[in-house]
This record gives sequence, C-alpha cells and structure tokens, in this order.
Amino acid sequence: MSKLLQDAVAEFAKLPGVGRRTALRLAMHLLKMEDGAVAQMTESLYRFRHDIRYCEQCNNLSDSELCPICANEERDHSTICVVEQVGDLMSIENTHQYRGVYHVLGGVISPMQGVGPSELKIDMLVEKVASGSVREVILAISTSVEGETTLYYIMNRLKQYPMVRLTTIARGIGFGDELEYVDELTITHALMNRREIMDER
Repeated sequence: MSKLLQDAVAEFAKLPGVGRRTALRLAMHLLKMEDGAVAQMTESLYRFRHDIRYCEQCNNLSDSELCPICANEERDHSTICVVEQVGDLMSIENTHQYRGVYHVLGGVISPMQGVGPSELKIDMLVEKVASGSVREVILAISTSVEGETTLYYIMNRLKQYPMVRLTTIARGIGFGDELEYVDELTITHALMNRREIMDER
C-alpha cells in the first residue's frame, strides 16, 4: 500500500466509529473527488476547527457569541432543556416539538473516566437558575448509570430553588440508550410525557 494512502487511512481511522476498512473506503472516495470539492471540504473542516465557538449562554456550538437558539427571542427562555452533548440538542431540535432553550453539559459524571462535576457546565446551569428567570428545567439525560448519576447530582444542586419546576423526559428511552441515536418519534413522546420529580429531591 502506498505510504500516502496508509497515512490517509490512519488519519480517517482516528475518527470515532471508523475502522480501518471504512477508513480505506473514505480515502479511496476522496481520491475520486474533484480537486475543487476536496479543497472545499478541507476549507470547511479548517474553518470549523478554528472558527467555531461555544455559546456563552448554553454551551452549544456557534459561529458567534450566542447560538441561533439563544438569540431567538421567540423561544421560551424560561424553560431550559439540559442535555449531555450538542448531538442530543440536535436530536431534540429535529422533532420540532420543543420551543425552549438548552443547556449543554459537555458530558456526564464518570469517575472511571476522570470526569467529575467540575469538568461539566453544571455551575453555569445553577447560575442561570439562581438568576430567577427560569421556570422549568427539563433533564434530558441518557439513561446510563453515568447519566442517572449526573441527573441526581443536578437535582441535589437545584433543590434549593423550589419555585423551579424540575422534570425529566419520560423513560420511554431504553436503559443504556444514547439520546443522540434515539429516533425522533421516541424523543417526541418522551418530551410530551415528561414527569415531575420535585418530590424526589
């Protein structure tokens, strides 16, 4: 195999979920593309890596200080949906059933992976709730052990604000499922049937 091809395959294989066979197919496809298309792809990836920002209000990816969701005055800014990653936010947005705003944690508490509460954007969420402008916090966190740990940690942090309605999406999502990969209909039903967890705090 050509050294250049080997290097390209090795780089593609560094991506999550991409094995060497898939990496080889991607490299060969890239070779068949027009020079202009490859240049456009390279430019887009470079700009994404160097120009992307995190929204100052919700930690979503953005091209500016505020993401389009937080900048949209027609959305309900008193309702915050808490998700693990940007991919989860996108999955919920694709249902077109939610009109509030979001808060992206950046992961879940996982001592085995060295991820504690301080590594996540939990303090940022608590500060928002403490401002007094929030009426409801929806915890849309995956039903893994780490997700449940994170959910209960956030519940304990927010129990000092009894005027805020604290809910979790209905558990129509199977235990261990990652929210990013759940179909849109299931997410819709989960959002529509979210339950009160105030008494559990």
